[in-house]
Amino acid sequence: MRIVKAEEKQVTKIVDMSIRAFETDVNVGGAKGDCPPGFDSVEWHEQMAQEGHLYAAMIGDDLVGAAIIFPDEKSQSVYVGRIFIDSQYHRKGYGTRLMECIEKIFPWAIEFNLDTPCWNKRTNAFYERLGYRVIKTENGFNFYQKRKQ
Repeated sequence: MRIVKAEEKQVTKIVDMSIRAFETDVNVGGAKGDCPPGFDSVEWHEQMAQEGHLYAAMIGDDLVGAAIIFPDEKSQSVYVGRIFIDSQYHRKGYGTRLMECIEKIFPWAIEFNLDTPCWNKRTNAFYERLGYRVIKTENGFNFYQKRKQ
């Protein structure tokens, strides 16, 4: 897998994947419609692409998922705003590979931060398996951090 900055022509397909991916959260504790803001918005994803925060996860020429990433070289940190893998590719290790790619393309980063809803058993277990640790819980969200050794 590789990740590249998403092109505007990919946005519609990325939004379709986002909808399919986040709608599966009902299987892991979420209520129907309990999805992140903008998950189904072409305009929001276009804005993220224009600002350079939308990354496409590619296997060969196939788009399999995406991430919203906010790097901050000055503080040597990366905030992972969102990742998702198209639901047809779930449970194949692509989420793990996507996170590994994110950590590798920012070699200057000493810490990676993200948050996920407390109710989401799948994402909490996933981030903990990847070495992320809860640094605080607030307003129904676990805030995670992973620091490079």
